[in-house]
Amino acid sequence: MSTLPSPRHSLFDDLFAGLAPSYVVRPLHGDPLPQQIRLDVREDAENYIVQAELPGASREDIHVSVDGPLLSITAELKQFDQQTRNERVLRSERYYGSVSRSLRLPVEIDDTRAVARFDNGVLALTLPKKSPAGGERKLHIA
Repeated sequence: MSTLPSPRHSLFDDLFAGLAPSYVVRPLHGDPLPQQIRLDVREDAENYIVQAELPGASREDIHVSVDGPLLSITAELKQFDQQTRNERVLRSERYYGSVSRSLRLPVEIDDTRAVARFDNGVLALTLPKKSPAGGERKLHIA
């Protein structure tokens, strides 16, 4: 049997354990909410492709906004304790709270053609790059 502390337990937690009630820092009986939404961002010649992990979120509780080159994702994560009258909770690792992430992309997004899908806890965004308005444009001579 190993006497090493679990990966979730750290000396940092012990150091600050008495300074604030634990419910301020983490949910009752459980682990803290994720600090940030994990993202993968790729690009091709025409689009940015973003995949965001949102386990436990429902489609209705996810909000995505685009403002020029700025992408913002916010989600409410809801996992509640379900307790019957004659039960006592010994440990609960489910939680309720919100997470968000903002990211500035190198080129503005054409929000009129952006596409979002959510499947199995992963939000997939296809964000077309806006062509520069003041760039050179070749004209067809009739």
